[in-house]
Amino acid sequence: MRKVLKVTDIDCAHCAAAMEKGIGKIPGVTYASVNFLTQKIIMEYEDTVDFEELLPLVKKAVKKVDNDCDVIA
Repeated sequence: MRKVLKVTDIDCAHCAAAMEKGIGKIPGVTYASVNFLTQKIIMEYEDTVDFEELLPLVKKAVKKVDNDCDVIA
């Protein structure tokens, strides 16, 4: 499955890379790309995973890098 999420207030490529790394470590996520210019997260995850269970984990990974950022599903 693939989802594109909006993320607010990413200021730099370093933060985007750190978010990407954190999201990529979530069990069930097979691909993650964070772009600070477009303020988007593109992620792919296994078909067996429920997105509603993944979303809080993605938000937590983003907040861990920058507390001012927020994910909009």
